[in-house]
Amino acid sequence: MLLIKNGEVFAPEALGKNDILISNEKIEYVDKEIDFQSSSVPIQILDASNYYIVPGFIDSHVHLIGGGGEGGFKTRTPELLLSDCVKGGITTVIGVLGTDGTTRTMTSLIAKCRALEEEGITSFVYTGSYQTPVKTVLTKIEEDIILIDKIIGVGEIAISDHRSSQPTKDELARIAAQARNGGLLSGKAGIVNVHIGDGQKMLSMIEEIVEETELPITQFYPTHINRNGYLFESGIRYAKKGGYVDFTTSTIPHFIDKGEVKCSVGLKRMLDAGVDIKQITFTSDAQGSLPDFNENGELIGMKVGNVNSLYAEVKDAIINENISIENAISVITRNPAKILKLHNKGQIKNRFDADLVFLNKNTLEIETVISKGKIMMLDKQILIKGSFE
Repeated sequence: MLLIKNGEVFAPEALGKNDILISNEKIEYVDKEIDFQSSSVPIQILDASNYYIVPGFIDSHVHLIGGGGEGGFKTRTPELLLSDCVKGGITTVIGVLGTDGTTRTMTSLIAKCRALEEEGITSFVYTGSYQTPVKTVLTKIEEDIILIDKIIGVGEIAISDHRSSQPTKDELARIAAQARNGGLLSGKAGIVNVHIGDGQKMLSMIEEIVEETELPITQFYPTHINRNGYLFESGIRYAKKGGYVDFTTSTIPHFIDKGEVKCSVGLKRMLDAGVDIKQITFTSDAQGSLPDFNENGELIGMKVGNVNSLYAEVKDAIINENISIENAISVITRNPAKILKLHNKGQIKNRFDADLVFLNKNTLEIETVISKGKIMMLDKQILIKGSFE
């Protein structure tokens, strides 16, 4: 058992000073004062007087087994390390395949997902990759979602991008319908994670599907919405219709100079435009490549995404854009948990999973991370690393 005393809790709503009692990977009680003394029950006590305590972060778009490859085999990016997640305060990850659905496979992705679970954090995956028809583990999308516990949706399906399979509107609608049915029958999100590229069609295919079919706009979860100015403005209109929008935090200065909207700035702009905070999430796209193409579609540069960018942008939103802690934190905690139906994640509440992050009140830096009740990092010292770190 673990008792956390005197922390200022953002659940993500501000609760003020509270104690938190953890037992068997769960939050047992959150109360103003918990006085628990017993000579027969061993209990560890952490004093959190100098910390904000927030829910563990959810990164719902990570290339767990690496991505990339757009510049040939030598540009394949490496797998995710557990310690990178821990340092970034991330206690839940959702794995994706990207451009490469051939040498990167769903079986390998699921194996990595289970490895991360064994190492100490929660992990799920989407079935499929950029390509259509979707390459599933079993015979069809519904079976993957219904029968494989770790698969919660489909993705990342690419549209408006020269690297996509150029799916038709009917193909994307059919994928969404299959994912929806799989979700309904299994109690999972059954959502379609959609990669939006630089193309001028932007979100129009999704909007047409919503207008012409019975599928709700919330069936889709478009990402990279901040990749350029015109897509960002389209994203504002889309979100105000009730759609979800996801910002990608991994970037390089060159992309910002070319018009990519910095996530912290974009969050402020969307809120000022009247978008409901509940419609917005941040993801890192970690271990994915950050390829730079010229106007002819030729690769001219390559970097790698990093999970640490996720909280860095949230922190910038609080410090530089004057967004409240509870709003800023919600885009990587409660919001993705709700969208993905991760029912015991994203909040600090009784009987929720004991995923917590301690933030220094003065610097807002991550200092302690608890995942499923286990202390993974204490006072910036990583206690639990990956099997081969």
